[in-house]
Amino acid sequence: MKRIDFWLQGEPVGKGRPRFTRQGRAYTPKKTRDYEFKLAAKASDKMVELGLDPINVPCRVSVMAQFGIPKSYSKKRRAAAVLGETIPTRVDADNVLKIVTDACNGVLYEDDRLIYKMTVQKRFGDPMVIVTLEWD
Repeated sequence: MKRIDFWLQGEPVGKGRPRFTRQGRAYTPKKTRDYEFKLAAKASDKMVELGLDPINVPCRVSVMAQFGIPKSYSKKRRAAAVLGETIPTRVDADNVLKIVTDACNGVLYEDDRLIYKMTVQKRFGDPMVIVTLEWD
């Protein structure tokens, strides 16, 4: 089994809904575009470091989204967050997974149709997204 791991520091961002101009044209929100660009750059750096081209075999993707603990949390609630007893509710897990798979399309793998298993997890910790790609 082969494996690639990389991470992007900073608060995770979910895939934003498409927006429409008055003329009816759809566009991707700037926050989504910027985050996808950062993820794609990190993934590309990792592929260059390993000397790999985008894979073209079935693969598995795992995403761990770590969110910072809000300053407004009480001591009791902060302790529960550190222990993993509470989970972040800010961003939908499927939106985090979607932004990662879209950003890595053509960088880690030739097309996201090659992904046959996806997992996503949310927790509190140092704000970052950790991405793992595995294939046989």
